[in-house]
Amino acid sequence: FATGPRQNNSIFYEIRTYDIKPSKMKEFVEMVNKYFHLRTAHSELVGFWSAELGAMNKVVHVWKYENFAHRTAVRHALANDKDWQGKFISPALPLIEKQHNEVAYLVPWCQLGKPPKEGGVYEWVTFQMKPGGPALWGEAFRVAISAHINTGYTKLIGVFHTEYGLLNTVHVIWWNESPDHRAAGRHSAHEDARVVAAVRDSVRFLESQQNMLLIPLPCSPLK
Repeated sequence: FATGPRQNNSIFYEIRTYDIKPSKMKEFVEMVNKYFHLRTAHSELVGFWSAELGAMNKVVHVWKYENFAHRTAVRHALANDKDWQGKFISPALPLIEKQHNEVAYLVPWCQLGKPPKEGGVYEWVTFQMKPGGPALWGEAFRVAISAHINTGYTKLIGVFHTEYGLLNTVHVIWWNESPDHRAAGRHSAHEDARVVAAVRDSVRFLESQQNMLLIPLPCSPLK
C-alpha cells in the first residue's frame, strides 16, 4: 500500500463518523437533506450514509481532498460561511453525541468505483490488521479482496487505509443490490475454495473485523 501511486498522488479522503442522539436521528437526517448543499459547495462529497445494521444512530460521510492545504482552505471557508454555520452547524451540533474522523488513502490497486445502478445497499467493513503495515499483510489482503470480487455477487467501491486515526486499519466499501442478495452471495463465497484459501491466508494478519450495512442519504453522490 505504501509504494507506487500513493506517493505520487496527494489525494486523500476524510472519513467522518457521527453518533447521533437516538431521539434526534430523524431530525438530523432531515437537516442534512435540507442544508447539505451548503457544505458540498466547498468540497467534494464521496458518499453519505446512515447505518442500518451493525450500528445504530450513526452516519458516515467521506470527503475527497487534493492535499492537506486544500482541506485547510476548505475548513477555513466553512468557518466563515454564515449560512452553513447558522443553518446547519449551530442547530446540528446539539443533536450529535460523538464525532470521529480519519484520514485515509485509496490503496494503489483500487480506484474509487460506482454502483451499476441506484437503489442498493452498502457494506462498510473495517479490518484492524496486525502491526507491521502493508509490507507485512498488504499482498495477502489484496488477494482476499480480489477473490471476493471474482465471485461476481458484489461490487467493490473502494479500499482505504488509514494515515491518521488507528493505524493498520483498512476500510472496504462494497455495494449489493439488497441485503438478501448480499446474504446469498456470501453463502456462495463461503463454499468457493478460492475464496476460502485467500481468506485463510489473509486472516493470519487480522486482529479484528467489523461491518455495517449502510443506506445512502438522498444527498449522497453514491446511491
